[in-house]
Amino acid sequence: MHDESQVYRRQGFGAGLGVRPPVGLLIVDFVNGFADPALFGGGNIAPAIARTVPLLALARERGWPVAHSRIVYADDDGDANIFSQKVPGMLGLKGHSPASAIVAELAPRAGELVVRKNVPSAFFGTTLAPWLTQRGVRTLLVAGCVTSGCVRASVVDAMCWGFAPVVLSDCVGDRAIAPHDASLFDIGQKYGDVMRLAELRERLS
Repeated sequence: MHDESQVYRRQGFGAGLGVRPPVGLLIVDFVNGFADPALFGGGNIAPAIARTVPLLALARERGWPVAHSRIVYADDDGDANIFSQKVPGMLGLKGHSPASAIVAELAPRAGELVVRKNVPSAFFGTTLAPWLTQRGVRTLLVAGCVTSGCVRASVVDAMCWGFAPVVLSDCVGDRAIAPHDASLFDIGQKYGDVMRLAELRERLS
């Protein structure tokens, strides 16, 4: 990608949001189907899942609210939509499908929210925003996949709901690296902060 940073800086983009408590964590669509390159995976998704394991452990140690999302369509395809028209294979992600299940190493614990969705954003048509609001979340850490799709959509909606998104760049992944990189750049300029997990740890300490 060409270095467009000077244009954005000149126009006033890219102001930092910081990591201000209370903090919450959203893990977007780290399910078996997106961990499998034969289905919807590939690229840098597998390493992002591995790096999210210590992030989730950190959130649990600190008692942060944790939410997960997964794509789930009705068994009879009665909720088929434009998203599934663009990606027909998504209709295979049913509530009982192993491909729709959250990967074992990030399995939710009691008290963590799991939202089912059939569009890119984890906020659209779900209880995620009021759940985070009830818990006083101000800064929303975001991990998951894919960076250019459901992560980006969820980050934009998080901002619209008044949460300050912080995307952990090594804890998000995409099946293709060019859209991953472009989306992180765009998010960092317009919608949230982007940092690595190590930088988050430094800021918290």
